[in-house]
Amino acid sequence: MASVSRSQNPHGLKQIGLDQIWDDLKSGIEHVYMHQNMTKTDYMQLYTHVYDYCTSVHQSSQGQSRVPAGKKPKHPTGGAQFVGLELYKRLKDFLKIYNVNLLKDGQDLLGEDVLKFYTKRWEEYRFSSKVLNGVCSYLNRHWVKRECDEGRKGIYEIYSLALITWRDNLFKPLNKQVTNAVLKLIERERNRETINTSLVSGVINCYVELGLNEDDPGAKGPTLSVYKEHFENYFLDDTERFYTRESSEFLRENPVTEYMKKAESRLLEEQRRIQIYLHQSTQDVLARKCEKVLIEKHLEIFHYEFKKLLDDDKNEDLGRMYQLVSRIYDGLGELKSLLESHIYSQGQAAIEKCGEAALNEPKLYVQTILDVHKKYNALVMTAFNNDAGFVASLDKACGRFINNNSITKMASSSSKSPELLARYCDLLLKKSSRNPEEAELEDTLCQVMVVFKYIEDKDVFQKFYSKMLAKRLVQHVSASDDAEASMISKLKQACGFEYTSKLQRMFQDIGVSKDLNEQFKRHLTSSAEPLDIDFSIQVLSSGSWPFQQSCTFTLPSELERSFQRFTTFYSSQHSGRKLNWLYQMSKGEIVTNCFKNRYTLQASTFQMAVLLQYNTSQTFTVQQLQESTQIRSDILMQVLQILLKSKLLCTDDDDSHLRPSSQISLYMGYKNKKLRVNINVPMKTEVKLEQETTHKHIEEDRKLLIQAAIVRIMKMRKVLKHQQLLAEVLNQLSSRFKPRVPVIKKCIDILIEKEYLERVEGQKDTYSYLA
Repeated sequence: MASVSRSQNPHGLKQIGLDQIWDDLKSGIEHVYMHQNMTKTDYMQLYTHVYDYCTSVHQSSQGQSRVPAGKKPKHPTGGAQFVGLELYKRLKDFLKIYNVNLLKDGQDLLGEDVLKFYTKRWEEYRFSSKVLNGVCSYLNRHWVKRECDEGRKGIYEIYSLALITWRDNLFKPLNKQVTNAVLKLIERERNRETINTSLVSGVINCYVELGLNEDDPGAKGPTLSVYKEHFENYFLDDTERFYTRESSEFLRENPVTEYMKKAESRLLEEQRRIQIYLHQSTQDVLARKCEKVLIEKHLEIFHYEFKKLLDDDKNEDLGRMYQLVSRIYDGLGELKSLLESHIYSQGQAAIEKCGEAALNEPKLYVQTILDVHKKYNALVMTAFNNDAGFVASLDKACGRFINNNSITKMASSSSKSPELLARYCDLLLKKSSRNPEEAELEDTLCQVMVVFKYIEDKDVFQKFYSKMLAKRLVQHVSASDDAEASMISKLKQACGFEYTSKLQRMFQDIGVSKDLNEQFKRHLTSSAEPLDIDFSIQVLSSGSWPFQQSCTFTLPSELERSFQRFTTFYSSQHSGRKLNWLYQMSKGEIVTNCFKNRYTLQASTFQMAVLLQYNTSQTFTVQQLQESTQIRSDILMQVLQILLKSKLLCTDDDDSHLRPSSQISLYMGYKNKKLRVNINVPMKTEVKLEQETTHKHIEEDRKLLIQAAIVRIMKMRKVLKHQQLLAEVLNQLSSRFKPRVPVIKKCIDILIEKEYLERVEGQKDTYSYLA
């Protein structure tokens, strides 16, 4: 390459005309675009030519470079400045001619031929243009930058100029056939043919790079306008057409379960397509387009299939359907509703299948509920990814069938579920040969809490649980103190301190009673007259235990001395406290001496009182027994019927229709395989009566709770409309039970009568609080 000598002006500044360097520069640039090897020296020579020209002095009077009106020359030497416009124009013309000549080889090509031509020429052109950009870096840094800074339009860095020239002279004439060829290749790949993906990625890279921001040449990164307009839009339309046709044809010939697998694999393919040769920006719009065609358009078919999959327990397919439909905005709503309906009907059917047996078998009832919950909880966890919406559907369905099913209808009460659950807890926590191990019991109690969560009438559970806990504690039949404490802790966590405060106090009373008995024993030991019978006592605080006051009763003389000794002892320990004896809750042991075998009978205090009468005679009338024991006649009848049933006593009359004159005798032929016999068992009528009493007390307690809630709300609000008051009462009490609107209205009337509230004159359905 020939070198050009430098001429010097009188002041020592260079004066180099473009014609002096252009031939040499053009020849070097042609070498670059013909991909001939270039040494570092050759490259530096070209760079020097550009540098020399750009830094050459051209006086404004020579017309080589003009300063715009009102602008000062930028060069420090008076009227001289950097130049570059003429060089820029020649470079622009060179690039245009080069592109026009390239086009001649490609304009008649189609299919893969046009892609091979286009991608090969593009890569070569791009590389060469980057080299040229390096050669012209001084021009870019100074003249181009100055022109752009001054707002001159149509001036770009040389690499950008090369891209625009390619876009205007090669891309515009060829883009339709190039894009069509790319789309055909992609379709062939979708039809399971192997294609040359580098041809596609080459075109895509070109389209992305051509998206220049011409309004802001200095902006970083392409705008993607060319890629979006000339490829992506056509590609998305093509994708929609292809999958619309394929999905319809596939569904006509295959089951939905197979179609879901197909859709799943197609979505993965399109995701991989982005990673391999499409631009990342297409990922979301392509996914939405595929989801619309492959899933959204077929949602009705999916819904119909979802019901069948639930019926057939096809968990894997259900999971696949969830994963597909969850891609659609708000698409899961119908599936959640279908799941709720299915679980509800399955729960109803499972309980109905138990029949009447579940009415009196708490374990059967609770286990049936838990089996349904366990099955569908596992389904929600695995197939539906523990999605909050599906968890809510499970909860709603369980809440509905647990509180309203064939058993609650048979019992004519929604409160049957909490009652049966409390009875199941009693079975678990009461001493029995069938008690599970400690760890298993803890796990079962956790399962109980699952059902408890869905119970609406939590106050009913509390009432029954409280009664049964009281009996377990008083009768010392709890399987485990730790398990009892664990259950109370779980209830406290679920419903708060107030819900379990009485249960905890009951526990404390038993502990205090143990200490008291120890003190009483020490007192007896130190006294001159020890008791002739083994006697222990439990002192219970009256407000915490769910026991009724005892009825009138004459204590047998055999027990009188123990009773008196303890009363005196307790009074000396606690002055001012009054002991009310709960005879109906007391029990003892009687040893027989009148039968062939010597039996130890575990009996209630009332049973003991009756049996001890037979120490003086073998036969009494019902009337005589009633007078000597002072037991209320209805309770005495129950006591006698248990003793008659256990064959300790006998009568000539009908057991179930005893009259005051009926003769009751000690049955001397009594036999039992066991020498230790528990006769202290409640009668069915007694149990039924207790349940009815409990429900009656629950209703009374509820009225008080509703009244308290109304007063609390009105005290804070002062004036409130009827509907707002109802809403707030329901909201406050919903965690304990669901108050019925007529009962709330009745409570409002009671409070108006008691002058806590009054109706506001002239305002319909409005109440005000009376301080």
